[in-house]
Amino acid sequence: MLKEFKEFAMKGNLIDIAVGFVMGAAFKQVVTSFTGGIISPLIGLVFKTNLKDLKYVISEGAVNSSGVLEGESALLWGQFLTHTIDFIIVAFVMFLLVKGVNTFKRKEEVVAPELAGPSDNELLSEIRDLLKK
Repeated sequence: MLKEFKEFAMKGNLIDIAVGFVMGAAFKQVVTSFTGGIISPLIGLVFKTNLKDLKYVISEGAVNSSGVLEGESALLWGQFLTHTIDFIIVAFVMFLLVKGVNTFKRKEEVVAPELAGPSDNELLSEIRDLLKK
């Protein structure tokens, strides 16, 4: 059982998936940083606030003695929009990556060269001649 698990764990596909997972997690941090540090402030210029701070308050809360807002119920649509932008960027980059890999694979495919030999007519002629004997 341990031997089978070792064979399974060392298969190329599983290693590729693990590397892809780690790279995807690192890439997501880059995209999140890009969205939070560049895109959100630019969109925030339009709304005159930080994009992640945009919300629709359903019921007001109260500030407690330590200055923390408690009891507020709100729809955090700015945060949702930020995460949606993150997703769109990641999905677009993954699309470009897959498209590039597929283009590379198509170029890699080698068309089997035609065998140099007698044509169908020549083969049929030889068969006919052999049958006449």
